[in-house]
Amino acid sequence: MTGENSSAQMRKGVLEYCILLAISSREVYAGEILEALHASELLVVEGTLYPILSRMKNAGWLCYRWEESSGGPPRKYYSLSEAGHDALAGMHAAWDGLTRGVSAIKQQAESRTNKS
Repeated sequence: MTGENSSAQMRKGVLEYCILLAISSREVYAGEILEALHASELLVVEGTLYPILSRMKNAGWLCYRWEESSGGPPRKYYSLSEAGHDALAGMHAAWDGLTRGVSAIKQQAESRTNKS
């Protein structure tokens, strides 16, 4: 697996978490979620985002409402449901544990490399 492929696999693995984080503080529409992901250098296209949002909605993690837009078609605004907040809390804990473990292994490897 190349470094580029590894990076792509890691991004896919945390995409749901990042989407929930983007929605967690306020109602947002898909374009704003994409902007947040792009600003964080997680390049995601609509064709990837919408199935994930649909899956999250079906899991009960998201609520949405339609709002008319003066500049085009109506927009669907997403927010987290109570179950979505619970899922996000679980993902926070999992992410924190994962990053601690990876950091520890990385430090051990760097320490061994520096001793060589």
